[in-house]
Amino acid sequence: MDQRILITAGPTHEPIDAVRFLGNRSSGKLGIALAREALARGADVTLLLGPVCAEAPAGVRTSRFRTTSDLQALLKEHGPSADVVIMAAAVADYRPKFVQTDGKIKRAAAGLTLELEATPDLLAELGSNRREGQRLIGFALEPRERLVESAKSKLERKRVDAIVANELETMDAETIRATVFTKTRSIDTPGMLHKTAFAPWLLDVIAGM
Repeated sequence: MDQRILITAGPTHEPIDAVRFLGNRSSGKLGIALAREALARGADVTLLLGPVCAEAPAGVRTSRFRTTSDLQALLKEHGPSADVVIMAAAVADYRPKFVQTDGKIKRAAAGLTLELEATPDLLAELGSNRREGQRLIGFALEPRERLVESAKSKLERKRVDAIVANELETMDAETIRATVFTKTRSIDTPGMLHKTAFAPWLLDVIAGM
């Protein structure tokens, strides 16, 4: 596999104050498994890894991010040269509009109200700006009953080559069951797979696109 592959993995953490943040339960394990498998196949792999405890595979070029803005900057740096971009990171849709940077917000009897703003749509940015011949793979995480509708809509709106639709319930699990949607077909995993088995399955699907 003589290709340059860029993979994102893990959550984003959007600060509320110097201590607290808005985040999600993404473990980064799927993206790390994809990076390890792509490296074993001979690809030139760059992994953009969020704030997780898991370590990047040895031999994989790795840059760390914390916020959506951090990841956006790294994608602008590494995205244009990649032959394949796999956006496995769980990027926040919203972040606090105002951040208290000088210390911690004090507890108050009246509680705390946060005003949120939308984060940049990184997958859509990649879809709009990618170079000719570059393949772009996105992910859709939804409850089972909305999975197909969401994935097909995202495929069209984000201008990507494929959407990997996986069930919300598997977000931080060791296993995954997913369907890959392209413009012409859909491919189901052969049942529930451990993420280390899902990684080679997905790379085989991408190679056959």
